[in-house]
Amino acid sequence: MTDELLVIRAQLGERAALAELVARWQEPVWTYVRRMLDAERADDVTQEIWLAVVRGLPRLREPARFVPWLFTIARRSVTDRLRGQYARELEARAAGEVVAEDPVEAMVDRAELVNALAGLPVLEREILVLFYLEDLSVEDCAQICRIPAGTVKSRLNRARRLLRAHLEEKGYRP
Repeated sequence: MTDELLVIRAQLGERAALAELVARWQEPVWTYVRRMLDAERADDVTQEIWLAVVRGLPRLREPARFVPWLFTIARRSVTDRLRGQYARELEARAAGEVVAEDPVEAMVDRAELVNALAGLPVLEREILVLFYLEDLSVEDCAQICRIPAGTVKSRLNRARRLLRAHLEEKGYRP
């Protein structure tokens, strides 16, 4: 059954269709969020995303556009969480407090690619995750990020250059 059909059935009140949509997209959404945030926040944000999906699904006018709509909600939730984090850090610095890094995160030895992704600026990391890891088209990425397709392409190009430079710095050669 297609996502579009499941959306229509869910909009008509069929709980099994909604459960199937969640089952299909839970892992890709969590993976996207996890690549943008730490594991602790990823679970919370993913729950917020699904709550927003359940609330907003009846108003989705184009069921065939479910995936870009879903990732737009995910992007907005991640952005809101990052804004809150940055605001708290700025307030803490302004108050003279020391902002400590998460000790658990600092101790975790991750794969080089995940480290390299984490080192990219948020906008470039987001485009790489959406395009390569979530396998969305340039057009879908543009819709989700609310930017022109040309901007998606330029961010992809810049992100690839930054990622290549980071990996070469670590001794990997293309």
